Amino acid sequence: MTAVAVLAALAGSPGLAQAEQPYESEPSSTTDDNPLPPGWRIDGEDGARELVWRTPKAVPMGNARVEFRTGDRLLGAPKPARDGRTFRLALGGTRTEELTDLQVTAAGRRLDAAADDTHGSGSRVARMPAQAPANGVDPGRPGPYRTVTGEYDLDSVRLPGFDTPVEMTAEVVAPKGVTGSRPLALFLHGRHGTCYKPGSEDDVTGDWPCADGYKPIPSHLGYLRDQRLLASQGYVTVSISANGINAQDWEAEDAGAQARSSLVRQHLARWADWTARRSSAPAVVREAAEADLSRVLLVGHSRGGEGVNRAAMDSLYPPPAAEDGYRGPVRWKVRGTVLIGPTVFGQNPVADVPSVTLLPGCDGDVSDLQGENFVDGTRGISRGTALHSAVYMVGANHNYFNSEWTPGEAVAPAGDDFWTDPEQPDPVCAPGAATRLTAAQQHKAGATYIAAAARLFVAGDDRVRPLLDGSGKRAPSADPARVLTHAVGGRRSGGFLPDGGAKVTGARLCSAIDPDPAVACLDPETPGSSPHFAWWETEQETGRSAVDLKWSAPGTAARITPAEPLSLRGSQKLALRVFVPPNTTGTKFDVSVTDSSNRRVTLGSVRVDGLPGSASTASYWAQELRVPLSAATRAGLDLRHVESLELTPRSQSGRVWLMDAWGWAPGTPAVEAAALPRVDVGRTLVKEGDSGTRTYRVPVEISGHGSGQVRVYVLDPDSGRAESRLVTVRPGSDAIDVPVEVKGDTAYGHDVEHDIAVKAVHHAVVGKHRGGLTVENDDPEPVITLSPVTDRVTEGETLTWRLSVDAPVAVNIWQPVRVLPVTEGAELSTKDVDPQWLMDWSGDVPDPERPLSDADLWVWLHVPPGSTGVDFVVPVVRDQVAEPTESMRLALTDDNAEPLPDEPVLTGTVLDTP
Repeated sequence: MTAVAVLAALAGSPGLAQAEQPYESEPSSTTDDNPLPPGWRIDGEDGARELVWRTPKAVPMGNARVEFRTGDRLLGAPKPARDGRTFRLALGGTRTEELTDLQVTAAGRRLDAAADDTHGSGSRVARMPAQAPANGVDPGRPGPYRTVTGEYDLDSVRLPGFDTPVEMTAEVVAPKGVTGSRPLALFLHGRHGTCYKPGSEDDVTGDWPCADGYKPIPSHLGYLRDQRLLASQGYVTVSISANGINAQDWEAEDAGAQARSSLVRQHLARWADWTARRSSAPAVVREAAEADLSRVLLVGHSRGGEGVNRAAMDSLYPPPAAEDGYRGPVRWKVRGTVLIGPTVFGQNPVADVPSVTLLPGCDGDVSDLQGENFVDGTRGISRGTALHSAVYMVGANHNYFNSEWTPGEAVAPAGDDFWTDPEQPDPVCAPGAATRLTAAQQHKAGATYIAAAARLFVAGDDRVRPLLDGSGKRAPSADPARVLTHAVGGRRSGGFLPDGGAKVTGARLCSAIDPDPAVACLDPETPGSSPHFAWWETEQETGRSAVDLKWSAPGTAARITPAEPLSLRGSQKLALRVFVPPNTTGTKFDVSVTDSSNRRVTLGSVRVDGLPGSASTASYWAQELRVPLSAATRAGLDLRHVESLELTPRSQSGRVWLMDAWGWAPGTPAVEAAALPRVDVGRTLVKEGDSGTRTYRVPVEISGHGSGQVRVYVLDPDSGRAESRLVTVRPGSDAIDVPVEVKGDTAYGHDVEHDIAVKAVHHAVVGKHRGGLTVENDDPEPVITLSPVTDRVTEGETLTWRLSVDAPVAVNIWQPVRVLPVTEGAELSTKDVDPQWLMDWSGDVPDPERPLSDADLWVWLHVPPGSTGVDFVVPVVRDQVAEPTESMRLALTDDNAEPLPDEPVLTGTVLDTP
C-alpha cells in the first residue's frame, strides 16, 4: 500500500526559515495525495484527528473569531494554544479529501495570506470625503458638572460553562453634588489580553487569574475619556472588567455572548440594590449622583458590543435559566446601546432597542465590519420604530477607542491592530496616510458619538439625531474625523427591500452570501469587502439580498417592484441606502417612483462618491441619499400606494448596489418593545452505542410570547452545506423539529456534530443561534504499532516499516513518525536516498549532503478507514562510493515530534554494494 502523508515542519527546528510577515504559515511540504498548504497538518494525537495550523508569530488575542475554512465552507472555530501560534480544530466526519483551499480567517480577513490587491483597488486614488455641515448641537462638548472617580471590586461570580469565577470590578465616573437621579451608562470592553508582565515589551497572556509576576490588563480603564465627558454632562458611568470571560470564552459555543450579558446584568442588579439601599453601596457610588435605572445606556466595544446587545435582549426576553448567569428580576430599562466595532457572530440584533454602531474604516481586528448587521438585521423583525444607526468613521482602527489598547497610553503592551507592510503601505490605513486618524483624534471622535447616542436615546434630545440618522451633519468636536451615517427605523416608513418577493428588472437581484459568483453581490475576487455582506454560519443564505445595477451608458432604468404596493404617506423624503465601488467619483442617477395607477414621477437626481478603500478595508458601505417627495405630491401621485422604484443612470458608466429605500420624516418616535417569541438552540451529547439505530432531536427552546418566523439552517456534518426552511415558532412548541438518526457500531470513529443555525426573520428574537446533537464515539482507540518489514538491505533496495492498527477503524488514522539521528556508526545521508522521495517527503533536496535526520523528516502516515496498516518505504540508491555500513533510526512521535516514551526506536541498516 502506498503511504499518504502530511509533512509538517517544527517551529525552532534546525534549518527552518522563519517568515517575516505576521501570521504567515510555517513552511512544510505536501504530497499529491494530500494537498495541505504550508503550515497545516493533520494531528493524530491519541488516534483522534485534528486539523492544526501553526504560525511562527503569535496571533494577538483579539475579538474576531479565528475560523478555519475550506473555500466557502466554514469548518469551525479552532481552539488556540497558550502560545498563540497553534490552532486546533477537531475534524469529526470531515474527510481528508475535502480539505482543499484551506484558509484561516478572522472577520473575513485572511490570517494565512496577505490581502490580494492584484485587481487594482489602488488604481484609483483614495480621497477624503467632503466635510459635512455642522449640526446645531454638538454633544462632544463637556458639560457643567464636577465629577468623582473611583473603583469598586466585589466578590467574583460564577457563570455557566466557565470553570473560573469572573471578577466584579468596575471604574465609576459620575457627577457629584447634584440633586435628583441621573441616567446610567455602562461600558463593557472587548476581548484582549488579560495579563502582562511589567517591564516587558510583549509578554502578554490570556490567563485568569494572572500568574505570579504578572498584572491584570486594565482594559476597563480604557474609556475614562468617554466616561468623563458623559459624567460632565450629567450621566453616571461605570466601566466593568471582563478579563475572566476573555480568558475562557474560547470554550463557549457563542464566543462568550451569554456570559458577557450575565456579567452586565450582574452589575446592573448591584446598582439596583444600591439605589434601594444606598448605605450598602461602595464609597464611590455613595459619593456619586444617584443612578436612574429606568434610563440605562449600554456601551460595548468589540465582543463587548455583542455582549451588551445580548444583555439588552435578555433584559426583555429572558434566556434559558440553565444558560444564564443572572436569574434575578429586571429592575432597569435599557434605552439604547452603543456598539463600537462590534462582533455579531449570531447576527441576532435586538430590533426594539435603539442602537448606534460605530464602524471603524481601518479596523484590523473585526475587519469585515460585521456590526453592520445591528442595522441591517433589524429590518422587518418588529415594529420598526427603534432607530438603528451605523456610523462609519474613516481612518479609525479597532483598538484606539480604548486607551488601554493604545501604544503610548496603555500600561501593558499594545499595538495598532491594522497591520500594513512597510514596503507597500496601505494607501488608506497606514499610519501617516491622509485618511488615517491618530489615536487622539479617533478617541475624541468616538467619545463624541457615544455622547450623541446618550443624548438621543436617554436624554431624548432630538436635536442630535441628524448626527446619527443619515442626515449628513457633523459634530465639530469630532473634527478632523470624517464620519458618515445611515440608519433604519425611527420615523421611516414603507420600505423597498430586495427581499420578500420583490421583482427587479434592468438590474440584478443578488445574494449577500452565495458561493456562485454569478449570484453573489460581490465577486470573491473583488479587492476589499462589504460590511453588508459579512459571513455568518453558512456558505449560502436566503433572505439577504441587494440590487446590483451596472451600466456602461446612461438611460436604462432599473425597476424594483415590491410584492405589494407600499405607503410613503406622511414622509417628507425618500431615503436610499446605496454604495458604489471605493475611490470612485461622480456616479449619478435619477430616482423615480410609480403609483398603482401607473403615474410615474422623477423625484430628483443624486450623485455619490465611493469611500476611501483598499484591498484590506470593508469600504463597500452604503451611504444614505435622500430625495424630496414634494414632486410626487405636486403631481398628485398616490403615496399610499407606491408600486415601484426606478433608478436611471445619468453618468456615462457606473455601478451601484441598492440595499433598501424608505420614506423618511424627521423626529424620533417613542419605542415600546413588542412581546416576541425567543429561540435558543441547545446542545445534547449522546453515545453512539454498539448496535441498533436510535433517533434523537436537536434541543431547541422557544420561550416568550406570540408567534414569529425564523429561518432554520440544517448543516450537513460531512459537506458543511446547509438546507434551510422557514419556520413559524410559538412559545412552548416543538416547531423546530430536527431529528438525527444515530447508528451504533463497534469500530473506532470520531465525534460527529449534527448542527443547526437559526436566524430571526419576522416578529422573533434569537438568543443562542447555533447548537445541535454531538454523537460521541464510545469505542476504544486503536493500538498503533511500528514494526520492521525489511530493515537490513543492500544499496539499491528499500527499507520498509509497517504502521499497524490492531483492528480496522471507521475513520482516517494519522500517526507521525520521525527520522532521528543515529547513536552509533555512520548515518544515511541525503544523497543515499532517492532524491524524488526526499523531495516528496520533506520538501528538501540532497545538496548539500548531510545526515538524513537533518532533512526534517517528520512524516504523518495515514491509515485509511477499513485498513489495518500502511508501509513507510525508504528507497536507497546504489552508488559507486565505497562506504561503511550505514543506518537510520525511526520512531513514533507525539504531535510535537517528540518520540513516544513507551515505544521502541527502530533501526534500518544499509550495507554497501559488494
